[in-house]
Amino acid sequence: MSKKLLDRVRDEIRYRHYSIRTEEAYTQWIRRFILFHNKKHPVEMGAGEIKAYLTHLAVEGHVAASTQNQALNAIVFLYKQVLKQDIADFSDFKRAKRPAKRPLVLNEDEIDQLFKHIAGVYFIIAKLLYGSGLRLLESLRLRVKDIDFKYKEITVRDGKGEKDRVTVLPASVIAPLKLHLKKVRIIHQQDLLAGYGEVYLPFALARKYPNAAKSWAWQYVFPAAHLSKDPRTGKKRRHHITGSMVQKVINTAVKESGLSKPATPHTLRHSFATHLLRNGYDIRTVQELLGHKNLKTTTIYTHALNRGGLGVKSPAD
Repeated sequence: MSKKLLDRVRDEIRYRHYSIRTEEAYTQWIRRFILFHNKKHPVEMGAGEIKAYLTHLAVEGHVAASTQNQALNAIVFLYKQVLKQDIADFSDFKRAKRPAKRPLVLNEDEIDQLFKHIAGVYFIIAKLLYGSGLRLLESLRLRVKDIDFKYKEITVRDGKGEKDRVTVLPASVIAPLKLHLKKVRIIHQQDLLAGYGEVYLPFALARKYPNAAKSWAWQYVFPAAHLSKDPRTGKKRRHHITGSMVQKVINTAVKESGLSKPATPHTLRHSFATHLLRNGYDIRTVQELLGHKNLKTTTIYTHALNRGGLGVKSPAD
């Protein structure tokens, strides 16, 4: 397998400003595709080999539908954007089944019980997941300038689908968040004195505004405890807290609180949407706050409009 090919893939991904998570995922799927066909170069393969690999993932690999779709996107990107080749039709590959699942939701009492076992910065993050309907990475990528305390708003930049949106800032989190930001500002000032204090800026902003990377407004709301090297540039910066740390904290809180539901950070976002609908808010308002492109995606939460058992009164009652 040619290292040069994967380097070309990375160059194309970075040219299009895709995230480093996408870069890592795409290069891994392309590597696996090539290894599956005994290191045969992609230019020597086509629709037949692509179909065989995607079918293998579903039938023998038992991957989820979303995982198979990610592999498909990576391979299509390789052929169209890197190799500049048109791929013949391979749409009849065996697709992984996407089970229709009702989203896991915690009720208000369970939310309160869970939050009793989360402290510090992770309590604030959890509050934003539930109180603002943020995705986990959206909360971790928040910059200081994205928080508007006066109007109680949060601006989510480059959310899913590279869209911006505005959502609510819970009043109950304002006081602890302000206190947290005072501590973060002290850390930032110390970094500046030590010759650091620069944060990653998206796209071409770093070139357009060379001083912005060290400004307070662009700093992460939830910075990591230690400086680390940017894997793309090698620069030493303070990145944001990792998602795995938040997942670990919430997983521990679920166990300690004795909840019977396997809640995750995303469960808090599901609960946000469900509770808003149950409290009478319009579904299109909820769609906007969640950042859903299609209203159909938001309708998975309309089970909340029922009152248990699909709204049917049991004959036993």
